Amino acid sequence: MAVNDVLEARALAARRGFATLFVDVAFSLQSGEALVVTGPNGSGKTTLLRIVAGLTAPASGEVRWRGEPTRPFDPRLRDVVALNGHWPALKDELTAEENLDAWTALTGQRAARDAIAVALDDVALSRQRRLPVRVLSQGQRRRIGLARLALAKRTLWILDEPLTALDNEAAGMLGDLLDVHLARGGVCVAASHQPLPIGAARTQTLALSS
Repeated sequence: MAVNDVLEARALAARRGFATLFVDVAFSLQSGEALVVTGPNGSGKTTLLRIVAGLTAPASGEVRWRGEPTRPFDPRLRDVVALNGHWPALKDELTAEENLDAWTALTGQRAARDAIAVALDDVALSRQRRLPVRVLSQGQRRRIGLARLALAKRTLWILDEPLTALDNEAAGMLGDLLDVHLARGGVCVAASHQPLPIGAARTQTLALSS
């Protein structure tokens, strides 16, 4: 491990039932770097993200955060991870504002109403902020996830197919958020079938095979 490494994976392996998804996966990220994980469906991309986030135990190997080994549901990871899954975790009966308020409250870093309004305006949802989520399009729901990232004061972003259902404008918004996050010394691990809008100098890639 290099002195400046923030996140490191060593010889990770994962299984689903009797099937091996991947073996001997390793990477290390320093502040301001992102890892993009690619591979066909079933290769274990989401499983790898869950291992890095501390939500799933690897079959073997370890994840290290700032030089120290972690374990599933490690509070050190819980305190630094912002996870955006493949499907936005939203309550249909709540508005966009209410969903963001509830999410930030759960993290222990409740955002002010003005901050939520700014985050929604930045993703072009200011007119929809008080509508119940059930009436929003899939793309608008994904934009709420972008607003959630903007509000998250977390060092490690874990993104599962973040470009799904985003139009070109929203993909540009994601790129802007990532640029700011990495410039502030954050790190990101993302699984994507599409190239992410991140500068090549800041990006590593990891290809999983089926």
